[in-house]
Amino acid sequence: MIIQFLVGLSIIVGLHELGHMLFARWFGMRVEKFSIGFPPKIFSFKIGHTSYALGAIPLGGSVKIAGMIDEYLEQKEIKNPQPWEFVAKPAWQRWLVIMGGIIFNLITGVLIYIVLTFACGESFISKKNMNIHGIFPHTLGQTIGFQKGDKILDINGKDFTRFSDLMNPYHLLNGGYYTVLRNGQTLTLHMPANFLEKLSSKKTFFLEPLQPFSVKQVIKDSIAANIGLQPGDTILTIHGTSARYFQELIHCLQQYKGQTVDITIARGTSLIIKKIMIPITGKLGFCPEILLPVEKKSYGLADAIMVGTHKAFDVIWTNALGLVKVFTGKLSATQSLSGPIGIAKIFGTQFNFIHFWRMIGLLSMVLAFVNFLPIPALDGGHGIFLIYEMITGRSLPTRFLLFMQKVGILILLSLAIFTIFNDIYKLF
Repeated sequence: MIIQFLVGLSIIVGLHELGHMLFARWFGMRVEKFSIGFPPKIFSFKIGHTSYALGAIPLGGSVKIAGMIDEYLEQKEIKNPQPWEFVAKPAWQRWLVIMGGIIFNLITGVLIYIVLTFACGESFISKKNMNIHGIFPHTLGQTIGFQKGDKILDINGKDFTRFSDLMNPYHLLNGGYYTVLRNGQTLTLHMPANFLEKLSSKKTFFLEPLQPFSVKQVIKDSIAANIGLQPGDTILTIHGTSARYFQELIHCLQQYKGQTVDITIARGTSLIIKKIMIPITGKLGFCPEILLPVEKKSYGLADAIMVGTHKAFDVIWTNALGLVKVFTGKLSATQSLSGPIGIAKIFGTQFNFIHFWRMIGLLSMVLAFVNFLPIPALDGGHGIFLIYEMITGRSLPTRFLLFMQKVGILILLSLAIFTIFNDIYKLF
């Protein structure tokens, strides 16, 4: 997990800073320093006027451009700037240099989503297949009013096509309701105001499709092997309680662990009843085969470009909507914001090539969004000042820019401290 996090963040930050540097050089500006990570420095070298460095703390990076007020806070008033200095260039060129990192992150994120969509397609459980058996509600689903076997017809009055749509943050952030079919009756189940906050909790689960299953493999010398369980068998009941679906089986094994119970097994057209003692571990010793159909959709290049781009920008819209909810008090900042620990956890503890690059694409779009925020010291803050200059034809005083840069750095440091301690708090 740590290795993936460090490598992934270095890729994203490196491309972001590369965007600044390439745009600066395109317009003839002198780049004095290009660094990934913060001190202590691991190594550095110099080519031409540019010093390249790699820091030991890969939580950011920077590009130092001659004549630019940046996080180094070294800039003084320049009355006669040199042609290669940032301040000597037109405002629109300086704005593009500032936006260069965001542009590169957007391009990176969109390209990754397009390539993954084209190469892998999509695997999903369709609404039709989900509603064959209905859903299994966990604690959060039960608090809303869902019951086992409910069939979901729409979200906020709109149709959907896949089970994953039910957990789409865009729908959940907007709040609303689910329309369900239960025993031939149509019901409306409303989401509570703090629904997304509860859903984001690591201790809360929402919905799953009910999953019919059969025995795929029996582990040698296990309880399953001792009672003669065979591949292809299906378990119907445990102690008279339905275990036809995998979620029901897990519930039964936890409910009756340590107890001796009857288990009913279907094998072809025969029913077999065995008496077993369920171990404290709640495991019988077999591997299940989930029988719920999973559909796969492939995309040609043209469709992959459209679908992948839409997926990439969905990340930005969702983050923007979530941030609005945080500022308006409708979402808890402690549940919604994550720091380096929270980011690292999304990579997982095992390396999967597709998942790794999917996370790189996601984080690249998130980094582009965060840097676009109009906070001094972020690209968006610098961009706002340059837009003012382009509109009015007057640059802001250097002293004011230095002051706002310090304010922005203070805001970012405070936010970093909050998210780090918040990550630690959420671990427990």
